[in-house]
Amino acid sequence: MIHSRNRRLRVSESMRSLVRESILTTDDFVMPIFVMEGENKEEAIPSMPGIFRRSIDLTVKECKELFSLGVKAVNLYMKVSDHLKDNTGKEAWNKDGLMQNTIKAIKDAVPAMVVMPDVALDPYSIYGHDGIIENGKIMNDATNDALARMSVSLAEAGADIVAPSDMMDGRVLTIREALEENGFTDVGILSYSAKYASSFYGPFRSALDSAPKDDMEIPKDKKTYQMDFHNSREALNEVFKDIDEGADIIMIKPGLPYLDIVAKVREAIDLPIAVYNVSGEYAMVKAAAQNGWLDNDKTIIESLTCFKRAGADMIFTYFAKEAAILLNK
Repeated sequence: MIHSRNRRLRVSESMRSLVRESILTTDDFVMPIFVMEGENKEEAIPSMPGIFRRSIDLTVKECKELFSLGVKAVNLYMKVSDHLKDNTGKEAWNKDGLMQNTIKAIKDAVPAMVVMPDVALDPYSIYGHDGIIENGKIMNDATNDALARMSVSLAEAGADIVAPSDMMDGRVLTIREALEENGFTDVGILSYSAKYASSFYGPFRSALDSAPKDDMEIPKDKKTYQMDFHNSREALNEVFKDIDEGADIIMIKPGLPYLDIVAKVREAIDLPIAVYNVSGEYAMVKAAAQNGWLDNDKTIIESLTCFKRAGADMIFTYFAKEAAILLNK
């Protein structure tokens, strides 16, 4: 005779929901947003169906809708005009730059929206790299100084959290000290602590034209600063260093292929953990759904719930708006 039957707790949806361990809500989402110059402009991103580059006015409109759906945080990326790019990234701390004006516009229109601008030089670089290049090499410390100037500028514009995604060594400490010295003690740092050199970033880079340029004199990829995808223990080393330097939130990127890293970091730290459901993951689901190979809605909710189950506190995802609509039903 069987005394223990696990199926007793699966007999109905009501019973299953009563014992459910991981619950997905709109409070979990951060929506990445692409911004472009102009007015009343919207451009579709072919490799990311349903995602657009928008001018500031339409970005504000989108943020209002997101907030009404329960999505209370956005992550900002700029499509920078080629004539503003150089090897210093100085446009990144232009007080009247596209990023700064976008932050101001969103905070004016939706004050309660948490605005997390990306901190990296690749959209501003003529080389498409996250760092300043000298003699064919990425200069770590010079890049950190630039990232600190960028972070202070974004804080001045009204950013709630700055999100350095560059993977330079020591940049969290450099940014934290710069924010403190300039009086921005309440501005948080969400550090991309375990960001892997991944093949899943392709659609994102095409959206911003931020892929490394094909030049024999510079690195052809980002493997000298982003993590080797073969490694997991290294992720904990990166995480602990960023916490010591003053990070408030830890990011793991990409997402679904790296749930083991999310779970390992969750066991090791108490700080909030963010995970990035990246562009390639989004594109794969959309392509399969468009071909009838997957159920779009069910796959979205299942995959996002997996991040919560692994231990993430917040999910950066291009599905945020669509998932919020589904959950609100």
